[in-house]
Amino acid sequence: MRNARMDLEAEYNNRARVADSAAIIAGWARDAAAFRAEWPRSTLDIAYGAGDRERFDLFEAKAPGPVAMFIHGGYWQALDKSFGSHWARGLATRGVTVAVPSYDLCPTVPLARIADQMRAACIALHRRTGQRLLVAGHSAGGHLAAMLMATDWRAIDPALPERLVGAALPVSGVFELEPLLGTSVGRGLNLSPAEAQALSPRYLRPAIGDLHAVVGGAESSEFIRQTHAFAAAWRASGEEIPGANHFTVLDLFPDPGHALVSFAADMAGRLAPA
Repeated sequence: MRNARMDLEAEYNNRARVADSAAIIAGWARDAAAFRAEWPRSTLDIAYGAGDRERFDLFEAKAPGPVAMFIHGGYWQALDKSFGSHWARGLATRGVTVAVPSYDLCPTVPLARIADQMRAACIALHRRTGQRLLVAGHSAGGHLAAMLMATDWRAIDPALPERLVGAALPVSGVFELEPLLGTSVGRGLNLSPAEAQALSPRYLRPAIGDLHAVVGGAESSEFIRQTHAFAAAWRASGEEIPGANHFTVLDLFPDPGHALVSFAADMAGRLAPA
């Protein structure tokens, strides 16, 4: 349970909380560019909509097989796909084709619109590959991964498979938005309390399928609380990465030998083709 006297700005402002966060993010951009240049089976800027940012990059495994999407963070207000290409390395090396999308940002668009964009990206990726999807995401991307897991795909298009997103791996996700409303992060979202509730995955109907929620062991108490509370509400599994903060928790994803990457590849591999 959250302490009513807790400093929520300190709990949720991760860039201020982690002293070298700017250098870490700059390193992401360098590592992502290097990966795009070296991966032999990449297709960049595939459109899933008409907007300039409605694009994903696709990093294909050596042979057709499971498919995943990895959604970047930035509190729905920063970054794009160019910062996250290298997070596909581990899974792609283990035989999972990975898409990394961009989306429009708040406050230019409402958060509900971003969720709809990620649904459109999933539909485009499914139609391109014929596969059900594992969706992973970091921070805001973890929130979006959970929203996708909870989506009623048949309500969007009766021709879509019921479990288009059949597995999710949210990393350091935000699953309850109400605590953000009074913070500098929340002000850019322009959410009413009712909208925050409606867009909080913890309070949505638990999805059917594999879900494994991950958080860094050195993250704020609120991020750790949210991850465990969400996993419990959805009757899902979860884990803490020892010593990892909100940014270094992603360091494992380029490594195909890491146990969590192997676990995620197995999650993707268990999804039957649509």
